[in-house]
Amino acid sequence: MSQNTGDKREELQISLQHFAKQHPEQYHTADQMLDFMHNHEDCFMRSCKPGHFTGSAWLINPAGDKVLLTLHHKLQRWMQTGGHADGNPDTLKVALREAEEESGIPNITPVNTEIFDIDIHLIPENTTKGEPAHYHYDVRYLLQAPHEDFCISSESDDLRWWSKDDFANRQAELDASVIRMAERHFST
Repeated sequence: MSQNTGDKREELQISLQHFAKQHPEQYHTADQMLDFMHNHEDCFMRSCKPGHFTGSAWLINPAGDKVLLTLHHKLQRWMQTGGHADGNPDTLKVALREAEEESGIPNITPVNTEIFDIDIHLIPENTTKGEPAHYHYDVRYLLQAPHEDFCISSESDDLRWWSKDDFANRQAELDASVIRMAERHFST
């Protein structure tokens, strides 16, 4: 492990501990993530069979009154953009990369460098790729797009800007963690 990789891994551990103090309702999730990181040296690689870390973006428009969600091609659920760390423990950089790749929007910036949300969720088995069911240890950041123009990537069936009212009226289409992030974002 390179010095930079070790430093970023340690920074993520500290950030998760800080997040747990700020959001005690998610303390158990943060504790599980820290435990997983401690027990799996390869936790940032897809080859880690029990699961691996991912980075995601709660991507807001310039006014901050809408959030870009993707209708995920494989999972067929509306969710935030994000993806695999692929060995990179800098989950903020992962979230930025994935947001740009999945939205086609360049120059996305972090609102701040603090963790916005965390979640551990089961990814179903993919028999066509020979991938067993596994967990994603997802670290999410609040990012901002410079404009609302986007391009739909091959990973999405659709992209859409969601307002506060959209979240309120379409909760049946959303996972609990997306609803939690919407409540956190729109309550400020």
